[in-house]
Amino acid sequence: MPDYRRVWCPGGTYFFTHALAHRHGNDLLVRHVDLLRQAVRKVRGVHPFHIHAWVVLPDHLHCVIELPHGDARYALRWRLIKLIFSRSLTREDRPTAVQERRGEKGIWQRRYWEHLIRDERDFRQHIDYVHINPFKHGLVQCVGEWPYSTFHRLVEQGIYPADWAGEPDAEALPYDD
Repeated sequence: MPDYRRVWCPGGTYFFTHALAHRHGNDLLVRHVDLLRQAVRKVRGVHPFHIHAWVVLPDHLHCVIELPHGDARYALRWRLIKLIFSRSLTREDRPTAVQERRGEKGIWQRRYWEHLIRDERDFRQHIDYVHINPFKHGLVQCVGEWPYSTFHRLVEQGIYPADWAGEPDAEALPYDD
């Protein structure tokens, strides 16, 4: 078994990827995006964090979040988000008896990918990665077409142009040096 270690940085900004246990052809996250949003709101109410970027795809999600000063408990937040979301699903969206017999207890993969953001360039690259993902996976012709993303909020704030990524004239990323 690999020696897996996580980086714990109080007040840190992190990039995360979380995926469903059964990804192929699974649209559970977008089908129940409102339940996922509710779970995130509930957890943020008790264990605050700032969302810099977030995208929900059919079978996985990416985000960049910042923890409060002195707090490094991102694992607690993710455990609660996944738990609240999973428990809010109807019976047909939960694992079947066969899956449970095989030890497949949840809808989420057991592990997730986290990356501590190191500097401004790293931050910008991960924000772009989050938002380009629906285009990268062929879900849309232009990033702005994907509804489950903070991209739209960042367009309103003037950080991205509305036609960023996917349009013939939008070759450069907004943070390119």
